[in-house]
Amino acid sequence: MRRFVPLLILILGALAIYIDIPGSQFVVLSNVDGGFTQPLQTNLGLDLKGGYSVTYQAQPITDPTTKAVSYPDSGAMSTIQGIIENRVNSTGTLEAVVETEGTDEILVEVPGAANPEDIRNLVGQSGSLTFIPLDRTTYGYMDTTQSPPSPVAGTNPSLPAVGSQVTGAMGTPLFSGDQVDGNQVRAYYDTSKTPAEWTVSLALKTTASAAFSTWSSANVGSYFMIVMDGQVESTPYIAEAITSGQAEISGNFTSTSANQLATVLKYGALPFPLMFLSDSDVPATLGQSFLNETLLAGGIGIGLVLLFMLVYYRLPGVVACLALAYYGITVLALFRIVPVTLTLAGIAAFVLSVGMAVDANILIFERTKEELRAGKTLVSAIEAGFNRAWNSIFDSNVSSLITASILYFLGSATIKGFALVLIIGVATSLFTAITVSRTLLRIIVKQGFAAKAWLYGVTDEEFQARALPGRYRREARGRV
Repeated sequence: MRRFVPLLILILGALAIYIDIPGSQFVVLSNVDGGFTQPLQTNLGLDLKGGYSVTYQAQPITDPTTKAVSYPDSGAMSTIQGIIENRVNSTGTLEAVVETEGTDEILVEVPGAANPEDIRNLVGQSGSLTFIPLDRTTYGYMDTTQSPPSPVAGTNPSLPAVGSQVTGAMGTPLFSGDQVDGNQVRAYYDTSKTPAEWTVSLALKTTASAAFSTWSSANVGSYFMIVMDGQVESTPYIAEAITSGQAEISGNFTSTSANQLATVLKYGALPFPLMFLSDSDVPATLGQSFLNETLLAGGIGIGLVLLFMLVYYRLPGVVACLALAYYGITVLALFRIVPVTLTLAGIAAFVLSVGMAVDANILIFERTKEELRAGKTLVSAIEAGFNRAWNSIFDSNVSSLITASILYFLGSATIKGFALVLIIGVATSLFTAITVSRTLLRIIVKQGFAAKAWLYGVTDEEFQARALPGRYRREARGRV
């Protein structure tokens, strides 16, 4: 297995370099079903790049039976804020700002929004979903005994067009969107259909599942409507009795519209409908000059760290610098495929993770010096240095990951961004400090030029360049 590690490192490094190239295409983890041809970009937050702002107003609801009017209160506005945060963050934008203003307004600010229309469609939908059976005497039905199924002879179903508005005459809803299990909603590209198309799959809760099973068993071939906020999304027919509680919504979906619908279903309907008030572009709060200064300061800091490693640890320091370069390339690639929105807080988290990566190398190299001074050969000292420093490195990094995870799951949008960058940085530093550094040292120490004491910061008396007889030879052979 060890012989394949260098190859794995080279493959991952080459892939990271490709992902880092401007204009490259790869899979984006926030939209896996979009495939490997999605454009990649490095996203900057509101403070560094600016973005798009839109304001909505929650509207009162009138009960159709009692005519009583309900107005949004603070609890309803808090619920609306949480649902909209989940919707926006599901697109991979972890630095969006969602705030309530006054008693009934909601403000959404999204960094670097490339398509404001998509944001308005995602945020502004109430998400009120209904499933309405269509009477077969009016709309006809499909003869499912034929292959392929076709409308029954003599009938010409006049189905409501997708996108049309629903009237009360079209039927009584069988169940509504609150009976959809949000944990089992998914948008995907269904290649089993001809032609292939984007589809949204969902699962129904127990009550709706039983009702749908009873109706579909008695109405095979009948049409029904799937309606979102009073607009027809799809008009499928019942090919066979649906007793599993699973359903699909298909139609003329694009990748964006399918994922938007899935997001709305996943996080539920808003308790009150929203009315668009205004929108505008948001300028960067810090600006390009501040970003340049921050990057310069971070570059100077990292440069000084690399210089220290080279001067103090010499040959292992060179290896550490190479591993840190590999680390930087890999982390940037991960930022682009997650994707991560970088703000000033995110840049700070990245610099912090660089320090932790260097710290791991320092522990390893100091332990290696101790093993050399104890009389071990070079190869066995390096192996022992890595093995005996591992527990300390693992414990410190896991502690950081636990803390960052708590911040991610319990923090605000800005804190989530900081925590996500820190989690990615710490996890990647574990790989580079242990695997990349170790592999490079294993290769280098076998070269003739590496058998010099001063390259490791020890004296000639402390250095054992060649395998020694007895215990040390057996130890080197057993460990390497």
